[in-house]
Amino acid sequence: MMNRPDLPPEIARRRTFAIISHPDAGKTTLTEKFLLFGGAIQMAGQVRAKGEARRTRSDFMKMEQDRGISVSASAMSFDFGQYRFNLVDTPGHSDFSEDTYRTLTAVDAAIMVIDGAKGVESQTRKLFEVCRLRDLPILTFCNKMDRESRDTFEIIDEIQENLAIDVAPVSWPIGMGRDFIGVYDLLGDRLEIMDRADRNKVAESIRISGLDDPKLAEHIPADLLEKLREELEMARELLPAFDRKSFLEGHMTPIWFGSAINSFGVKELMTGIGEFGPQPQPQSAAERQIAPEEKPVTGFVFKVQANMDPKHRDRVAFVRLASGHFERGMKLLHVRSKKPMAVSNPVLFLAADRELAEEAWAGDIIGIPNHGQLRIGDALTEGEALRFTGIPSFAPELLQTVRAGDPMKAKHLEKALMQFAEEGAAKVFKPMIGSGFIVGVVGALQFEVLASRIELEYGLPVRFESSQFTSARWVSGPKDKVDTFANTNKGHMAQDHDGDLVYLTRLQWDIDRVERDHPELKLTATKEMMV
Repeated sequence: MMNRPDLPPEIARRRTFAIISHPDAGKTTLTEKFLLFGGAIQMAGQVRAKGEARRTRSDFMKMEQDRGISVSASAMSFDFGQYRFNLVDTPGHSDFSEDTYRTLTAVDAAIMVIDGAKGVESQTRKLFEVCRLRDLPILTFCNKMDRESRDTFEIIDEIQENLAIDVAPVSWPIGMGRDFIGVYDLLGDRLEIMDRADRNKVAESIRISGLDDPKLAEHIPADLLEKLREELEMARELLPAFDRKSFLEGHMTPIWFGSAINSFGVKELMTGIGEFGPQPQPQSAAERQIAPEEKPVTGFVFKVQANMDPKHRDRVAFVRLASGHFERGMKLLHVRSKKPMAVSNPVLFLAADRELAEEAWAGDIIGIPNHGQLRIGDALTEGEALRFTGIPSFAPELLQTVRAGDPMKAKHLEKALMQFAEEGAAKVFKPMIGSGFIVGVVGALQFEVLASRIELEYGLPVRFESSQFTSARWVSGPKDKVDTFANTNKGHMAQDHDGDLVYLTRLQWDIDRVERDHPELKLTATKEMMV
């Protein structure tokens, strides 16, 4: 993953990334400040009384506004300096869905936000593992330094230990909590001082020549200055210097310290993404690798969001462009259906405002409104039959049966469930025996989200009830063997929304038994979304 001098300038200036964090580490605030510095919003959302959950412009759905969490991931594009940033928002709730994982297939880098008092939390670890699987470069922002936080070396140690990655400090905090006055910028030999009076004001930057510069004493109290010099001397001995190659290969993360709510350290982080972050990277398809500078336009759907506009029953498919220069009105081949599709009203999301996208380049994320033709994993090309790989579909960890409050509305319920299955919001299984559906999700909150959306969008009150099944596995193998197996285990068999065969299990024992008695069959917990 290196910079390539041969990329067209428009593609080379793009930086497409996601922000990952544990709930409450400050992702929403950081996103807001990015948009503020990128000129996408005029004034950061003023934090209101604690009781009223704040919301950023990236939260679309009604339920999110009520809960104050981002349940759905959306994309935002804005310019910063010479760069075009495409920020893909990831759902930050601890009960997040597969959406989060899939979002990470559409970006070239990730920013990990950690809370200075809490360090690395379980959720962060989960997301981080997904980044590692994809060798994504990771930039770390240690937030909330204006509150009581842990020792800087302790935080860095914890990241190195827990996440098995080298940590290179690019800034170093001076004081903490009430005594936090700013950071020393190690790469630029600058002192950054935080302004506590005005939260939206960017810090002043003081150029100095090294740690012995007498100017430092004018801005830093003597005890803090002595501590800073000691700590930096230790840091230079104990910690690696920032190495861009190692960072781009996913072995090292640069760390910035700051306070997003005070707009402090954010601009330096943004500059870091621009200067060090990866350009749009090649994408993998079953047939070959697709390079961003190839002339023909290609892209893949990594997320489908329904009913973003309650007035119109629309769905927006989020497409990551893998190559080429896209222009509005282009005809693209929808590879799965083999049908051409005229893309006449693609949208770009600039904060919460949708704008018609007249053009877009490899690395950009565009939204394509459609009536359900586009599904997660679908490829769009200028004619080549490509199948993008690596967009995962996970076996659900929680299964419940679902019934409509009104039995006469069963057909409507089926339609609603199929929509959510195509959107990737849940797995929907139709058992071979009996009526009704079994819905599978990755986190318990998803059942609430689904129930509230089915009622809101389809006017259908529904009941989720516990099911005897605890897990699901996709079944594959020689056709005759699969058929025989399905016939003898009818009570356990179901089909997913693509018509693929699924074995529903109650205990791990069920899975062990099948593997023992039917070695020719394969049970898998993920299904590659190949088209």
